[in-house]
Parts: sequence; structure tokens; C-alpha cells
Amino acid sequence: MILCVGELLVDMISTNYAETFDEVTDFKRIPGGSPANLCMNMARLGVPANLAAGVGNDGMGQYLIDYVASTGVNTRLIEKRNVPTTMILVTRSQAVSNFEAYRFADCEILPNQLTDRILEPNIIFHTTCFALSKDPAQTNIMEAARRATSMGATLSIDVNYAPKIWPDQAQAQQLIATYLKRGGLVKVSEVDWERLYNSPLTDANVAADFFLKLGATEVCVTLGGEGCMVADKNNRHFLPARPIEVKDTTGAGDAFWSGYLTAWLDSKTLLQKALAGRRMAELKLAHFGPLPGKVEKNVIYEDFL
Repeated sequence: MILCVGELLVDMISTNYAETFDEVTDFKRIPGGSPANLCMNMARLGVPANLAAGVGNDGMGQYLIDYVASTGVNTRLIEKRNVPTTMILVTRSQAVSNFEAYRFADCEILPNQLTDRILEPNIIFHTTCFALSKDPAQTNIMEAARRATSMGATLSIDVNYAPKIWPDQAQAQQLIATYLKRGGLVKVSEVDWERLYNSPLTDANVAADFFLKLGATEVCVTLGGEGCMVADKNNRHFLPARPIEVKDTTGAGDAFWSGYLTAWLDSKTLLQKALAGRRMAELKLAHFGPLPGKVEKNVIYEDFL
């Protein structure tokens, strides 16, 4: 069972490929937010998945709750707030998307959504840099993570850092280090690494060694069209990307991590977890918008069964 804590929002994604918003001709409404995407994908894979999030007390908020519920996610921890639902404008891209955030309800995650009774049954506690970037969510998620590990949960984090979301870079670095003192599973892209640590990632081993030294138990470094590298204290593997027709990159990292964490819950090997993640990402890259319907586990495990 997984508890994902963080942003549930509306992505307005350009219907045409565009590098800048000047090139956009129209937008399509898509349910989004990294923890929400991850949670929905894991539910599609048959994993019991819970989402703690804040949405506006408005039509968009209800739309998001209904959509998330339709994928099989437990939505009882999604609460409506008296501010608008958060919205992100996104350029559709075959590489790295551009975005602008209009933030409101996403950071309104409160202690009543993260009580011990809620935390205790979950094997994985997952969050993101986006979710940790602003109070009150920041304080409440960090405290819940501490209590979750004391009850035996494994932490997970997507280091999806962006300066326009979290301008205080030093605080972001410090909180990530604090989060990982209790161990955990880390996903970071080469773009996120460069944004957070002001250094191009010419060798994925550098990021893997850095997070393992902070306390992480497993690290996945995604390298865009090159593939990914996964590492723990004993092993590491590079997995090249396979050629596919890319229709939408938005949410591909979340899809990868959903496959990886599903395989982690099933006690697969480090390489098998990476293979499952790659297959799930391929399914998402080949599809515009959220994945439709259920995904059978044997599909993401087909490369090693």
C-alpha cells in the first residue's frame, strides 16, 4: 500500500508541440500533479493507493476528485479548501516541457490528513519537491514522514525541483537531506539535478553517490532519451532508452516511478525494478494525457518474465 502526499492539480497542456507559450494555439485540460499521477498509475497497476491532497472548493476541484476516484485511488484524504484549485500551464514537448504555475489549494495539506491512524497501514510514503516547497504542506509532510518511518514505512521522493516553484534553493537542499536521513527511495532527473545543485550531470554516478551518502537506500537517475541509471549500496545498472514514438512527455517520470515502486513492493531485483519503470514510462510516452484504464502487471514485467 502506498500513500502519496502532495499536489493534485489541473494541467492545461498545449494541444500542439511548442517550445514557448507564444507558439501555443490551444490547451487541453488534464488531471495532474506528480504525486497524483504516480498514485493513479499505481492504482491502474492494482496497488492499493491513497492520495492526500488539497483542491479548491470549486468545479475543477470536484472534477479532479471524481477523476482520481475513477482510477481506483482512495480519495478520502483529498480535502477541499476555500481557495481555487491549482492550475499549471504546460507546453507539449518531445523533450522537456515549459510550464507556468498558478498555485492555490495544492499546498493546503493539514495534520488531520496525516494522522498516525492514516500513516500506519502504508508501506511507502511518497512526496515531491513541489509538495515540500510551501507551507503548510511543507511542515506537515516533513513531520508525517518522520512518524511514518517510525511505524516502519519506507520513504520515497521525486526530487522534481524547479526554481520558479521553490525559489529558496538552500532550503530545498537542506530539507531533502533531512528527509533522506531516514533512508528512502529517490528519483531524480538530470534536469532536476542541475536545477537543484547548479551543476550539469555529466555522470549519473555522481547523483547516485550523493543521495546514497545522504541516506537513500535506492536511487534512480533518469536521463531523458538516454535512459536511466539505478543504484543501491551494492549494485548499479544503466538501462538505455528504447526508440518509441513520443506523443507526450508530461508525466513520463511519474509513470516510470510507478512501475519502479510497484516492482519494489513485489520484491523484484534492482534491475527488474528499472525494467518495470522503463516499460511503464514507454506506455505513457506513447499516449497523450493520462493512461486509459487498468494496466496489467505482466505488461510492465514482460521484459524479464
